[in-house]
Amino acid sequence: MPVSAPLLVERDSGSAVLRLTLNRPEALNAVTGEMREQLIAALDGASADPGIRAVLLTGAGRGFCSGADLRSPGGAAPGPRVPGDVARVLRQGVQRMIAAVLDCEKPVLAAVNGTAAGVGVHLALACDLVLAAEGASFIEAFVRRGLVPDGGGAYLLPRLVGPQRAKQLLFFGDALPAAEAERLGLVNRVVPAEELQKTALEWAERLAAGPTRALAMTKQLVNASLESDRATAFAAEATAQEINMTTADAPEGVRAFVERRPPAFEGR
Repeated sequence: MPVSAPLLVERDSGSAVLRLTLNRPEALNAVTGEMREQLIAALDGASADPGIRAVLLTGAGRGFCSGADLRSPGGAAPGPRVPGDVARVLRQGVQRMIAAVLDCEKPVLAAVNGTAAGVGVHLALACDLVLAAEGASFIEAFVRRGLVPDGGGAYLLPRLVGPQRAKQLLFFGDALPAAEAERLGLVNRVVPAEELQKTALEWAERLAAGPTRALAMTKQLVNASLESDRATAFAAEATAQEINMTTADAPEGVRAFVERRPPAFEGR
């Protein structure tokens, strides 16, 4: 793929990890329509490809993602607006992108290498696990522009930090350093910048060596848990376990336990 592509899609020979790199470093990887559609397609493809068992998402250059590129075609249409246009653009645009991360059937790990702002924050937080470089920061920039948070911000943040903290972040739009983001529970781990990609790849490879279908169903259960009552959650759990027991990895995990050896999961 040419270096100028807005999204680099890479997979080493024999690797089960798909690496996705937002690749507009001159614009701090601001999301264009082209980048968004490529990212959605890559995540959908990862779900369907049994050879891919984990996804690693990061940014090129010194930033992770500065949000939506309002200067790109479709970013901020000029002239009078027709009622419904904005909502339609969001539904068909950034909301689809965030949903693609949440709905991906493979675990998605974010390696936040620098500033994540606006929808860039939500892109990171939609991932299943988040690593951040020590110098990274998270900025809910919408309020600075007089905007309502979009791309799932008001959905994701309260589920991670509670409504009061979420309102603080969304109301003030202050830059949140990586260490504070880790303390609040937005980030799993903060590492020195020079160790970020190495650590992220190690985590991604651990995920890729796991029971892929069990991880997919676990992700689905956890994502749905805050919107379910106990009876619904328990029923979904029982159904997921029933389905999971038909996979090859489940009996392999049980055999490995009985035989006192590490399991050799195949992702199926």
